[in-house]
Amino acid sequence: MDRFRMIFQYFQSNSESVMNGICGLLALASVKIYTSFDFNCPCHPKYNMAYGMGIMFIPPVILLLCGLIVNRQSVVVLEEWKRPTGNRKKNLAIIRYMCTSILQRAMIAPVVWILVTLLDGKCFICAFSNSIDPDKFSGFANITPSQVQLLLSKIPCKDDELMRNNTSRKAVSRYIRCWSQAIGWSILLTLIVIAFLARSLRPCFNQAAFLQTRYWSNYIDIEQKIFDETCCEHARDFAHKCILHFFESMQKEIKLQRFNAHKEKEDEEEERENDHLRGITNQEQMNKILQTWYYSKPRLDLSQATQQQPLGLEGTTMPESMSHRWHPRPGTIATRQTVV
Repeated sequence: MDRFRMIFQYFQSNSESVMNGICGLLALASVKIYTSFDFNCPCHPKYNMAYGMGIMFIPPVILLLCGLIVNRQSVVVLEEWKRPTGNRKKNLAIIRYMCTSILQRAMIAPVVWILVTLLDGKCFICAFSNSIDPDKFSGFANITPSQVQLLLSKIPCKDDELMRNNTSRKAVSRYIRCWSQAIGWSILLTLIVIAFLARSLRPCFNQAAFLQTRYWSNYIDIEQKIFDETCCEHARDFAHKCILHFFESMQKEIKLQRFNAHKEKEDEEEERENDHLRGITNQEQMNKILQTWYYSKPRLDLSQATQQQPLGLEGTTMPESMSHRWHPRPGTIATRQTVV
């Protein structure tokens, strides 16, 4: 179970190549599903259109939702859109860029499904067999209109008794399939031309603004991922300390089992360095920290980080892995004014 969880977390990473690979797998899966699907048109005047269009457009909606689910940036965009402004302003350009990137990847599998169905032609024949003009074909002469509609609805069913001896069935099928394939190739050509123009005309626009938008969209995604990992580390350390406190009488035995006698001193120093609690001793303090992070995220300005007190808690400090967002890294110079 842990292996599947690690694989799922890996596929939810921020790497664009990984997300492109997932979208490619969804596209291949859509082709595989369609080829293995047993298409059976109802061959009824009232249900042919609904069945043919349903097979053509309902699976793409499912594939689109799957593409949005596997992309972790979908949740990041919603959180960024709905979060309170706080100390950090929202940038609509970043949200638009992330939404465009998500939709472009999520639309690959649905478009592949629609193109495959159009080039194959079965759904189109089933849906529009009742819509053709019977006067263009000689096999429907001297027949009442009701019988014509019945025969047209039976065209996708070549094994039907009424269609076995009908000479126009293949002609009508080829006619509708030609229209279906023409529409499919036209859509494919249009998409290729749009992609070519977008790739060719991109250097004509402001590249600096594009780079800035792309940088901060990646920052938002990575920041959320690091915050989740830090919360897990903090929660693990908090639970560990609570359990040790509960089993206070067994602390010595647990430490003896956990630490080697020769390296006990070094391990204690390492544990002290890896301690993520940093003064947080109760649930109310942690809830207040999380509430502060949600309602007033810190400004993206490390030069003023030492002058800010975002937590609003006296005697409480942030975890080491969280505090790097407010405090400068080692090697930077921070000045403080001392009030006498």
